Amino acid sequence: MAEKTILSWSGGKDSATALMELSGDPRYEIMSLLTTVTEGYDRVSMHGVRVSLLEQQAQALSLPLVKVRIPQGASNEQYDSAMREVLTHAQADGVTAVAFGDVFLEDIRHYREEKLSQLGLKAVFPIWKRDTRELADSFIKTGFRAILICADSKSLDASFVGRTFDESLLADLPRNVDPCGENGEFHTFVYAGPIFSRPIPVRRGEIVLRENRFWYCDLLPEQ
Repeated sequence: MAEKTILSWSGGKDSATALMELSGDPRYEIMSLLTTVTEGYDRVSMHGVRVSLLEQQAQALSLPLVKVRIPQGASNEQYDSAMREVLTHAQADGVTAVAFGDVFLEDIRHYREEKLSQLGLKAVFPIWKRDTRELADSFIKTGFRAILICADSKSLDASFVGRTFDESLLADLPRNVDPCGENGEFHTFVYAGPIFSRPIPVRRGEIVLRENRFWYCDLLPEQ
């Protein structure tokens, strides 16, 4: 019997790739998408994407979107508490595993496994240790479409933000930047692909620098 699984969902390419991998794996049944939302902003934590756009993604994937709400400037304890509450409810519905789109950051994997084991849940990493250049190439060739919506100014300048994630962008990345942004260099929003029933219509808005470090492109729902 397939394990009932929740997928940690940021709206970006690694989440989408993980979902596609799991969708073809009979060991897992994806029950819902799980995302962290910062209160007061109504945006996905770190990525800065409007929640309304993630809701459109979830609709196009025919999956419920479960939101973990955390306060602005949340501490690790507040984050853990909010996540624990949501996952405890999911367990009551038969969920036994949580999946992530992480690729090679060992400390993050260890953290996730430790926190989930405390609840008796299993951590699943469907694209773990995959070559990130191969992942990026496969994402594009498979027919996914994404926009780079956040970049760490220590790694990339503002010209990258708002660009389509394609071969041209990969060719322009500095050598020290991972092709999937696995070290936090950048984040993306997926607006189309083989697992979506329809594209998510978006338009690029203002580009701003926040916290004196991160460039963000505000994606707006296309009217």
